[in-house]
Amino acid sequence: MATSNVVPPESSGNFQPTSLRAAFAEAIRFWEPRRILYNLLLVAVTLLWVAFTWPHFRPAFQLPSILALGILAVLANICYCAAYLVEAAMLGATFRNIWKNRQRWALWVVGTLFAILLANYWIVDEIYPDFR
Repeated sequence: MATSNVVPPESSGNFQPTSLRAAFAEAIRFWEPRRILYNLLLVAVTLLWVAFTWPHFRPAFQLPSILALGILAVLANICYCAAYLVEAAMLGATFRNIWKNRQRWALWVVGTLFAILLANYWIVDEIYPDFR
């Protein structure tokens, strides 16, 4: 009887069988604490715009403008949830070991920089001209 040198992926040590619930819990443990920093960075961008152009934005401090700002904050957090779509795509056994903290951090940095760029664009192109 010949023995095979082929090791099934489940027993090779590289495969970590995870349930959908465990994978989702792992994703939450990574992404949700960083949501706070993401939001703080976007708030800092907004506050810097207001601080450096203060006389210009003074008329914006009215209830409709503040409500619009709140809606934009909610939309920014909905966009943050796109990371969970990438997580779901990486649930396959082939990619699970590749998709570790380094790639997650890279995705977080790129996504946050994109959100900052989008916030700056929105302020300059959509909000700033309304208060001239």
